[in-house]
Amino acid sequence: MFKKILIANRGEIAVRIIRAAREMGIKTVAVYSEADKDALHTLLADEAICIGPARSAQSYLNIQAIISAAEVTGAQAIHPGFGFLSENSQFSQMCAECNITFIGPRGETIDAMGNKINARRLMIEAGVPVIPGSDGVINTVDEAKEIGDRVGYPLMLKASAGGGGKGIRKVDTPDDLATLFDNAQQEAIANFGNGDMYVEKVVYPARHIEVQILADNHGNVVHLNERDCSLQRNNQKVLEEAPSIAVSHAKRAELGGAAVRAAQYVGYQNAGTIEFLMDPDTKEFYFMEMNTRIQVEHPITEAITGVDLIKEQFRVAAGETLTITQDDVEVKGHSIECRINAENPAFNFAPSPGKITNLLLPSGGPGLRVDSAMYPGYSIPPYYDSMIAKVIVHGEDRFDALLKMQRALYEFETEGVITNVAFQMDLIQSDAVISGDYDTSFLMEDFLPNWKA
Repeated sequence: MFKKILIANRGEIAVRIIRAAREMGIKTVAVYSEADKDALHTLLADEAICIGPARSAQSYLNIQAIISAAEVTGAQAIHPGFGFLSENSQFSQMCAECNITFIGPRGETIDAMGNKINARRLMIEAGVPVIPGSDGVINTVDEAKEIGDRVGYPLMLKASAGGGGKGIRKVDTPDDLATLFDNAQQEAIANFGNGDMYVEKVVYPARHIEVQILADNHGNVVHLNERDCSLQRNNQKVLEEAPSIAVSHAKRAELGGAAVRAAQYVGYQNAGTIEFLMDPDTKEFYFMEMNTRIQVEHPITEAITGVDLIKEQFRVAAGETLTITQDDVEVKGHSIECRINAENPAFNFAPSPGKITNLLLPSGGPGLRVDSAMYPGYSIPPYYDSMIAKVIVHGEDRFDALLKMQRALYEFETEGVITNVAFQMDLIQSDAVISGDYDTSFLMEDFLPNWKA
């Protein structure tokens, strides 16, 4: 096992990784930008090194600075967390060239699955259902129109290198195609430096179902059941739960089998997530993409399975075999996660950075966890993602989890910054969420138009 690792990230995920490492007796190195000098992850780690100015491009995306920090401190491995460099194949490859273990998949696997056009082709070869659409890169509007004429509208234009809702446009009619194609492509170039686009038929409304997998370097692959991530705003997840109320026992086995088959086909190693869209009427599911990293919502899988995904990542990266087999995976109860953001829902969810003058995080009783890097007096910088905490509850059943989340959100207090806690409280208490009768259209088309801040 590693003696020392470096965490190439910030915020709550960096804190989460540091805590897991400390519980395993592994020393940690935090890296931070000038804006994060007083961030919690820098205070909790055994060592902390400044890697550049506030802008991500000069700090958390600066590969050379991060690898130099690992070499100077003698870190044997780097955990990238999520976001930033977590799915950067060049970073993974450079770590290998410097004899530093990248706690994640190999660079070639990141490339294979990170390019969504290539991933579609691989999944077809693996026998995993994919959404009808283009077979390769779409370079022109005319090519996209040909596919639209063949598979029908609405269509979804997607950036091959996309993520986080960027480079995606829904096209309802052929008349909208030219403008939306150009908009999506320009956004993709601006965010990812890659304008390759592809087209899929829209499966909408749908259930957004993802399956967590773990794979070691010895050919062992297991899935840890599914998460339902259908509650989204602008393609960004807001609230997740596990298991999904919309997935039957038989369909759960199909989803898990497809996810394992996909991971095995590409020789996957470490933690990853296969994302599917499921038709709420037919219950047919289709591969959407693979995230070759730990997910924001990984705690709800940990809650229902009892498996610490971060510690398993450490073990796999160190060359150990998985500590569990598929037969060991047992789902107990139900878990829900709410993402708490420093944002103002009353003003179109505008970011709300600032200094936290007072803070009360919910606590008490079993089945409640808050992942956060906040503390009283901490100033939330305006340069990064607005998520400041995740509230995770685990109940004996779904109703128990819903009540526990309501209680937790009721206790959550921040002064000095505006958050989306009240919005999350109203969402968790809505009839559709309580009944479980929702899909990817619900939050944007039903809930928000009728919601009053």
